[in-house]
Amino acid sequence: MFRKVVRQSKFRHVFGQPVKNDQCYEDIRVSRVTWDSTFCAVNPKFLAVIVEASGGGAFLVLPLSKTGRIDKAYPTVCGHTGPVLDIDWCPHNDEVIASGSEDCTVMVWQIPENGLVSPLTEPVVALEGHTKRVGIITWHPTARNVLLSAGCDNVVLIWNVGTAEELYRLDSLHPDLVYNVSWNRNGSLFCTACKDKSVRIIDPRRGTLVAEREKAHEGARPMRAIFLADGKVFTTGFSRMSERQLALWDPENFGEPMALQELDSSNGALLPFYDPDTSVVYVCGKGDSSIRYFEITDEPPYIHFLNTFTSKEPQRGMGSMPKRGLEVSKCEIARFYKLHERKCEPIVMTVPRKSDLFQDDLYPDTAGPEAALEAEEWVSGRDANPILISLREAYVPSKQRDLKVNRRNVLSDSRPAAAPGSPRPGASTPAAFTSIAAPGGSLAGAGEAGKLEEVMQELRALRALVKEQGERICRLEEQLGRMENGDA
Repeated sequence: MFRKVVRQSKFRHVFGQPVKNDQCYEDIRVSRVTWDSTFCAVNPKFLAVIVEASGGGAFLVLPLSKTGRIDKAYPTVCGHTGPVLDIDWCPHNDEVIASGSEDCTVMVWQIPENGLVSPLTEPVVALEGHTKRVGIITWHPTARNVLLSAGCDNVVLIWNVGTAEELYRLDSLHPDLVYNVSWNRNGSLFCTACKDKSVRIIDPRRGTLVAEREKAHEGARPMRAIFLADGKVFTTGFSRMSERQLALWDPENFGEPMALQELDSSNGALLPFYDPDTSVVYVCGKGDSSIRYFEITDEPPYIHFLNTFTSKEPQRGMGSMPKRGLEVSKCEIARFYKLHERKCEPIVMTVPRKSDLFQDDLYPDTAGPEAALEAEEWVSGRDANPILISLREAYVPSKQRDLKVNRRNVLSDSRPAAAPGSPRPGASTPAAFTSIAAPGGSLAGAGEAGKLEEVMQELRALRALVKEQGERICRLEEQLGRMENGDA
């Protein structure tokens, strides 16, 4: 008699459970645009969903606590002139989100701390560089304010959002439409899946192709490629017979896949979501009503099927909560936000455990919201892994700082040095208003000093106004809070 040996894994019994109806987000008109993006992005503060909009493009941003029916008049982010195709929350600031649209622009938005109270039409910055619609947006995992966009012009652009500059333009590496882009763990490389059936690994700072695998999947339908934490590449696609496939590749040896599995013969594109802390990949098909999940290990067959979460309704899109937004006390290892035609339903993935203690084997230190590098450091060639945080104390984020864009003025790049000792002692002179030494006589010096004093007076008046407005906003927020609680 042979006894079947079952592979040991702490994730073998992971089960998915949709939340109760009163914790769903109802009456959301999810976008019907024909584009294979997730249509949904989520972080520990907000849920964003691309919605139907007349005369332009819009997406909804809801505080996570705003469950139930969403009013039709609820304000949206609606600055694009064409349908929004992709959105992505900044990993280093939970109030900043980027969007790409059919209007060929990328826009970056600052969401108020407590959510929208009126429609948001003015982005912090609009980035123009694509000549066709922009379908892919993804932030750099470790460098602050570095954003990647890819459009239907087959061009990949990398931006410094903090200065509104185009850092790198990669316009000769893709002969056809780019299906998706995924950064590696430290953001030194990214991989792409392209309509020409090739998976490419690219070094953006050198603008070079590091590795390429032609015909990673032989089918003509869309495929996806994502980097895993150890540098391997996981792909989803279709066989020549239109069967859906998963594959694992070693970029050092791109000739043959380490593993290749066929799933079924449905026709929806497979969207992979990867958790680097647990090495679990969740695969959702557009139009499917299920989420399959697999564990990636170092020993053959490398891709181990764990289980399937099945529901009745097909999914239009899907969002995945970052690890720091999960409830560790309930052994929650993933949370998905499933888009139906008119609602968004959270699905909680849990590992059953009897103990109420913190499960450190389920929650190793995870990527936190602090950027490991500034954009300029990354451009200069430095790389850094994400700064990790512990979830043991149910992580509490620090105060978010607003995104400020300092557009570089080409004319003022070669400013002369300031005269030493020109501001009076104790005066707080901003860098932008430093006085310039006048070589010609005391009259010019006096004129400069007079101008400086005028500027300083204006600056002081502005500061007083900002302070007054801040106090007024605080009073209004308190009144609103009292009204919502029924106190007033």
